[in-house]
Amino acid sequence: MRNNTFPVHWLRRSAFVFAMLVVFGAWIPVADAGTTPTLGGGGTVATGSAGGSESQGVSSQLEKCDESLGTVALVEDQAAPWYHQLSEYKLGSTVPVLRIMIQQSNCFVVVERGRAMQNMMQERQLTQSGEIRQGSNFEKGQMVAADYTMSPNITFSQKGTSGVGGALGGFFGGVGRAVGMVAGGIKANESSTTLLLIDNRSGVQLAAAEGSAKNFDFSLFGGGAGGGMFGGAGGYSNTPEGKVLIAAFMDSYNKLVQATRNYKAQTVKGGLGTGGRLGVQGGSTPASKELPNK
Repeated sequence: MRNNTFPVHWLRRSAFVFAMLVVFGAWIPVADAGTTPTLGGGGTVATGSAGGSESQGVSSQLEKCDESLGTVALVEDQAAPWYHQLSEYKLGSTVPVLRIMIQQSNCFVVVERGRAMQNMMQERQLTQSGEIRQGSNFEKGQMVAADYTMSPNITFSQKGTSGVGGALGGFFGGVGRAVGMVAGGIKANESSTTLLLIDNRSGVQLAAAEGSAKNFDFSLFGGGAGGGMFGGAGGYSNTPEGKVLIAAFMDSYNKLVQATRNYKAQTVKGGLGTGGRLGVQGGSTPASKELPNK
């Protein structure tokens, strides 16, 4: 008598292939589990190098400028809650990767105002003490002023926010439960960041930009299959949160560059910082004096 029951291993294999088709529209090899971030909702990681105005291996998604707009220093608020949360993802300062992106873009010239500034001042102190040999040219008046300050901020960062396999099991029955185990291991990593650009001479905020990025991280069968061929398989094993944060900052930076290209200075009647246009009756500002005293 012929046995019409399909082998269990065939059902499992078919369920896996079907899951890949349902979730991604095509089969994805186990070794390539997960997706690469894209800017603005799925991003990229800053790569390459820069030397002066020249750069190599730069992301095609990074905005670039034919001429620089001025010098900029980066300042990170290390007392902010988001900065301390970076340690949860085993991530450090955001400044190094931002400095790479800025120099690669050639939109601003980066000047040092971080910890390396201590070494710069140390060399000057050694010069003043007479310990530095003649001809070293560490003289006064050589440091370049920072025209602008750029300040990064992480406004939202969330790991594993949305599994996508929940309802598949009930809809497709027994095979669907296997599909759901695969899709249930798929999680989204999302991040939103801002960059602020401040004029150092006036203290006026010149530009602000928000960026975002999203990628997917998954473990086959949601990590619930135990051992075997698929049980230990994982997607991004090396900080997908870091990749998506860098992508979000690149998105922020691109938008800030676009904003500065179309920059038009804000103006206030009577001049900035002279009291503004919201007058108070009896006040001494120009706008207040324009109001009737009665």
